[in-house]
Amino acid sequence: MSKPELKQPRPPELFSPWRTEARARLQQEARDFARDVVLPMADELDRQKAEMPRSLIDRMAEKGWFGITIPAEHGGLGLGVFEYCLVSEELARAWLSVGSILARGQGLGTQTLDDERRATLLRKSARGEWIGGIALSEPTAGSDLAGVQTRAVRDGDEWVLTGTKRWAGFALAADFVEVLARTREPEPGEPRSAGLEPFLVVKTPGTFPEGMTGHVIDKIGYHGFLTFELALDGVRVPEGDRLTGLYGDGGADADSGGFASVQRGLNIARVHTAARAVGVARAAVEDCQLYLQEREQFGHPIGEFQALRFALADMSAEVDQARAYWQQVAHLLDEGEPAEGESAKVKLLATEMAVRVTNQAMQLHGGNGYTTERRVERYWRDARLTTIFEGTSEIQRRIISDRMLGRG
Repeated sequence: MSKPELKQPRPPELFSPWRTEARARLQQEARDFARDVVLPMADELDRQKAEMPRSLIDRMAEKGWFGITIPAEHGGLGLGVFEYCLVSEELARAWLSVGSILARGQGLGTQTLDDERRATLLRKSARGEWIGGIALSEPTAGSDLAGVQTRAVRDGDEWVLTGTKRWAGFALAADFVEVLARTREPEPGEPRSAGLEPFLVVKTPGTFPEGMTGHVIDKIGYHGFLTFELALDGVRVPEGDRLTGLYGDGGADADSGGFASVQRGLNIARVHTAARAVGVARAAVEDCQLYLQEREQFGHPIGEFQALRFALADMSAEVDQARAYWQQVAHLLDEGEPAEGESAKVKLLATEMAVRVTNQAMQLHGGNGYTTERRVERYWRDARLTTIFEGTSEIQRRIISDRMLGRG
């Protein structure tokens, strides 16, 4: 007797009020690319802890995805945070790092003091020819960015940067690295962040500039690009490469100013992280749906056992809930709302969900899940990071509770 045909997972659809035909086409294009191009590459390269090839980045650039949020007059797609996250969820479903590399475009490293140069760099960013790394954190300053101690000292028409940066992803392969540094100590009565400014360190991909060295941090997951600890010893940056803001956000006001501009960028990054976490968790659910039909024990597919069916149902419901929330918050950001509390909530909810769902997926796979023969262990490793980067879950809880109760 032949086995019944497996019931295939149904990927998510866009529903009202978010659905437009243009968004549906964009989602399908990203979904096809993730399935046909990214997933086979991830299966091969992730276990090697290898970097994604430049050819993959170039193919994404051809689709305009590094300029999703860059205005059309600068060569971008002129779309919003919603579309940015929509594409990122689909790519992260195949490989988290590919969903993340998009953030290295989107106008990052273009907030220069000179408007003409800014426009030139925005066009390069939109074409995927200006992809960067961000060096914010330090060995003693992670969640507490106001504690950054890397120094920038003025020397004529240049700034000289000295210090140590940690968690600088993609730094070696990048066209530039944005470095957060302290130009002065805060005055009495000023916030601790006073005196912190971002600087643009331009470099040749595959090399570090003079005065900068780096060593690779050996991660348990989030493979696809390398992450570095950087030592800066007299890195020289022209005054013209002192930036007006940290994050790209091609449509943002270039005059929003240094450290104060971080907040909107962080809000976008947190919603983007939520969408990526949803992509990873969705991959685990879809793989489990197939596995529960394939795997037999006691003479039956294990998907016939109620406990396992109900576990899968809970997983699927949690993923859909988190997706609906990131879509709502992305819409708020596109409407110009600050949405700081909402961004913290969706980042907290979606990433903690991804950890639970991928952990349950490992359990449903049993011993097979604890091998590299199945993709589920990759989802599990990658999901664990999402509760840490772009602000830990504890930082999100602090933001949320401070808004509810005032600062403790």
